[in-house]
Amino acid sequence: MGCVQGKCCYCCSRYPKSSDGDAQELSNGGGVGNNQRYILTERSREIASVPSHNFKLEYSVLTQRGYYPDSPDKANQDSFCIKTDIQGNPNLHFFGVFDGHGQYGTECSNFVRDRLVEILSNDPMLSVDPIKAYNIAFEKTNTELHESEIDDTMSGTTAITVLVKGDTLFIANVGDSRAVIAVRSGSRVVAEDLSVDQTPFRNDEYERVKLCGARVLTVDQVEGITDPSIQSWGDEENDGGDPPRLWVQDGLYPGTAFSRSLGDSTAEKIGVIADPEISMVKLTPNHMFFVIASDGVFEFLSSQAVVNAVIRYTDPRDACAAITGESYRLWLEHENRTDDITIIVVHIKDLSNVCQLGVGATTNGTYGVNTDPVPILTGKGSADTSVSYHTLRSNLSETQPCLYTTPVERSPACVVPSPTHFGSSNTADH
Repeated sequence: MGCVQGKCCYCCSRYPKSSDGDAQELSNGGGVGNNQRYILTERSREIASVPSHNFKLEYSVLTQRGYYPDSPDKANQDSFCIKTDIQGNPNLHFFGVFDGHGQYGTECSNFVRDRLVEILSNDPMLSVDPIKAYNIAFEKTNTELHESEIDDTMSGTTAITVLVKGDTLFIANVGDSRAVIAVRSGSRVVAEDLSVDQTPFRNDEYERVKLCGARVLTVDQVEGITDPSIQSWGDEENDGGDPPRLWVQDGLYPGTAFSRSLGDSTAEKIGVIADPEISMVKLTPNHMFFVIASDGVFEFLSSQAVVNAVIRYTDPRDACAAITGESYRLWLEHENRTDDITIIVVHIKDLSNVCQLGVGATTNGTYGVNTDPVPILTGKGSADTSVSYHTLRSNLSETQPCLYTTPVERSPACVVPSPTHFGSSNTADH
């Protein structure tokens, strides 16, 4: 998560299996001991049906605490929530990742994880108008966080969420975590961003926070190393090492590298808002899976690289483990710490045009490829889903769409490389 103080560590990996036919909510509420500190333990694989369109969602989730040498006992500030059969509706499912930051980032992340889905679940208009319900839920959750006993003066959380309603995805994003979907296009599989990172690298977000009174400077500019009058920072791919941050006019705080979040009451005064950007995607048989992850994944991996990695595995548990392990390795390769890493992989199984007239079908009988999310203007900013962000990349993590090949059935469980033994093998039989 982009803040001057950085983020940190703890590990929470397993969650309970669901009971068939029952509404289920999965969230990380605790962690394992330090004896499990670097091993990604066995994960669960779950299935949620969407009977209205006769397909299934097969998913898994993994969260790995970061490594901070100066704060080895710091908690994992990421959290996640998966709730299926919302309001008893078997066609309504929720997936979310929340990336906390600041001294009370864990508390903020957990608060939003619990309240956002609860407010959505209690809204009788959710299935009628998901966009309105999302906006109300984010606003109410943010207000309640401000009014809670949690000190969110300099702490908060991002939120990237996907609501599955029949054959339609509604994606609501606040912050710089990300959702991406894989689209089969001929013999290739293309990554399409479902959200756009909300940072001062974006011209629209930069102009908005400037109008709210924010100073936008990199750390080097604040410290006088580079010229503070230069208000152009390139892009996140090439200039993400020292990103532009938000500061009050007469102080060296809060220093957030994101322009939207929940909580962060101090940063809110200079334009850091909790208004979600919402996009919508109508699923077709060409949509293979979607991924939701914190920026601990996307710091060194592009959206396409993540999609390419998922394709190699039939089991979402193995995809989660492989991406988490690679993300952790890249952090240690480039820095002396890692961020918290959380990822949800959701396979879209057996979606067909046959059972539902007009779903993705074209007049000539072929399947249409709906590759672009539909941007929906909400709050004070606009979504621009044509923008793609990525930073440093590894050779393993190519950014070009890959040819579709038969994935492996199962892989060895991933072992995150220990910072004290960096350079040793990062795979092992489990």
